Amino acid sequence: MSISIWRYSHLALAVSSFIFIFLASVTGIILAFQPISNNLQPYKVANFEEITLAEVLDGIKQNYDEVLDLQIDANGFVLIDAIDMEGEMVNGYINPSTGEYLSERIETSKFFQWVTNFHRSLFLKGIGRFFVGLCSFLLFLIAISGLILILKRQRGIKQFFSKIVNDNFNQYWHVVLGRLSLIPIIIITITGVYLSLEKFDLLPNEKTKHQIDFESLSEIPKLQIKDFELFKNTKLSDVKQVEFPFSNDVEDYYTIKLKDKEVVVNQFTGKVLSEINYPLVTLFSSLSFNLHTGSGSILWSIILAIACVNILFFIYSGFAMTLKRRASKLKNKYKKDACKYIILVGSENGSTLSFANALHRQLLNIGETSHITELNKYAIFEKAEHLIIITATYGQGEAPTNANKFLKRLETIKQVQPFTFSVVGFGSLAYPDFCQFAFDVDKALLNTNGNQLLEPFTIHDKSYDAFYQFTKQFGEKVGLQISISKNKLTAKPNQNKKLKVVSKTEVEANVDNTFLLTLKPKKIHKFTSGDLLAVYPKSDYRERLYSIGKVNGNIQLSIKYYKNGLGSNYLNDFKINEKFKARIIQNSAFHFPKKASRVILIANGTGIAPYLGMLHQNKRTETHLYFGLRTQASFSMYSNQINAFLQQKKLTKSNLVLSQEAKKQYVQDALSLDAAFVAQTLYNGGVVMICGSLAMQKGVLSVLESICVKYNNKPLSYYQNNQQLKMDCY
Repeated sequence: MSISIWRYSHLALAVSSFIFIFLASVTGIILAFQPISNNLQPYKVANFEEITLAEVLDGIKQNYDEVLDLQIDANGFVLIDAIDMEGEMVNGYINPSTGEYLSERIETSKFFQWVTNFHRSLFLKGIGRFFVGLCSFLLFLIAISGLILILKRQRGIKQFFSKIVNDNFNQYWHVVLGRLSLIPIIIITITGVYLSLEKFDLLPNEKTKHQIDFESLSEIPKLQIKDFELFKNTKLSDVKQVEFPFSNDVEDYYTIKLKDKEVVVNQFTGKVLSEINYPLVTLFSSLSFNLHTGSGSILWSIILAIACVNILFFIYSGFAMTLKRRASKLKNKYKKDACKYIILVGSENGSTLSFANALHRQLLNIGETSHITELNKYAIFEKAEHLIIITATYGQGEAPTNANKFLKRLETIKQVQPFTFSVVGFGSLAYPDFCQFAFDVDKALLNTNGNQLLEPFTIHDKSYDAFYQFTKQFGEKVGLQISISKNKLTAKPNQNKKLKVVSKTEVEANVDNTFLLTLKPKKIHKFTSGDLLAVYPKSDYRERLYSIGKVNGNIQLSIKYYKNGLGSNYLNDFKINEKFKARIIQNSAFHFPKKASRVILIANGTGIAPYLGMLHQNKRTETHLYFGLRTQASFSMYSNQINAFLQQKKLTKSNLVLSQEAKKQYVQDALSLDAAFVAQTLYNGGVVMICGSLAMQKGVLSVLESICVKYNNKPLSYYQNNQQLKMDCY
């Protein structure tokens, strides 16, 4: 089913019922404190779970002249309705171990009574109860539709609790708290609906009566109450109520109401006269009441209160996200058939629209004709010369809601004249299918009468710098001076990881101006080799990413120093023991494979960084390294670690390739020489990983493509689709 159906259903249900849900949640928070307050009273004895009904009733008989009724509430407090030895009426709490009178019954305060009535019916009696029950059902549907949306976002049930990228406060906490509150909210809604159905007598009502043979009743053999077999074998904690005989006549008896049944007992002999098991409706009613109110459990009451607070937050964050999406409307000055530039947008939550709108406005400002619309509204654009597709990716490499019909429309709608196209993908490297839909769009456009102006351009985490680079490249291609203001496209970065510098090599000591930096994170920070470290040198939108190698629990980076480099200067200026904040980005698409027959690591320059961590963590996988550097001297800063890996059998073989010494080769040349070995690795399910410069990546991919076709009779894409090719290049 389309994601849009679930999203619109989720929104429609929320809009139609949010007032009632808001009022029910506020009163629910208040009422959650009533059972907590009651439970904190000192009327429950320490041995409540062990004491038997026989012990309790024997003690009561010795302390009271006449007992009418005994009740045990959800808190484990024992209430008695009796006449004491002085002839006074007693109605309150007792110590079940001794029979000692403790206090009068707790009366619900008028405030809680008022809130309870409002929570149940909004002071509208039957009509109010109906609307409250209906809204409980609607909230249940909202929770289910929200669950489906999370499952689609998280790529299935197995990843339900996997990491969420925090790129928007409302969206992030809406999902995180939604996952944590899902079960309590579903319980609240189901029990609320059940109690409403019970109130309107819409549940099956099974009426059963005890069948007692009064003719056979006997007073002998007469036993003491403490010797009654049933009473001795019944724990007080299993009892809800005991009704005492009205007289000493043999026809009067004890009625024992347990949690799952009701038993009638001869008051003289202790013989069970009749036994009725409660129907499921009765058991569910009791369970629903306790679960819905939190009665008898401080912990569950707190959980209910938190769930109600979360519901209020969901109302706020849900509407905030909706308003944000609506605020990013697409406005046009010119009609679609009158424009030279067409901007097509795919966005799930509205954030991508702001970038597309910024480019659209800039084109208009410099005197160009531009039209912006959603990908699903792709049509014939009579004067279009350039199509610019700016799209996010949703879920498991899927299209956003407003772009899920584009690929099919592209098959049937043909432009009347040739055009150029450029595709920009927005996403997060934390997800394996980073910008996958953008790549799918680009591939589909290659089969039209359009010409690719630029290769697919990917943007991580709404980076202004990356978008600026795209607009600059696009402007150069079409002969325009495009300048996008960063004011509305940037936000202060979320730098939530504090790191301590524990070691750093000197730049001057290395011929390639490269240095190693080791950082110590807090133990709670989870990461692995292949993840990315985002640093913000100016504490603004300017982000620099570095591949992480995890060594002895620390983060190890290999950094190329540039005299005017923003990131390299920032990191190089730190001294030992200094601390700074950065962001760790999960990059699961570039983690060392858990299961592989063989792994080939390909790197040049500082691209070795994640591999040093992967090899440090490697236990048994056969691994071969192809490492490209300029000179032998360039290898000095890595040689100790790599030699150690070889000795420890964590690295099977190292192939050092030098571009300015000896044979003057590149890594792709070494791969060509080992073509049969590489082909065999892929054929047998091995994995090839590439990390380093884009120029190196391009050369390596060309060689790998030739090897796969020649030796395995398959294109490289076959192995890439089979998750046997992992890349992280820059």
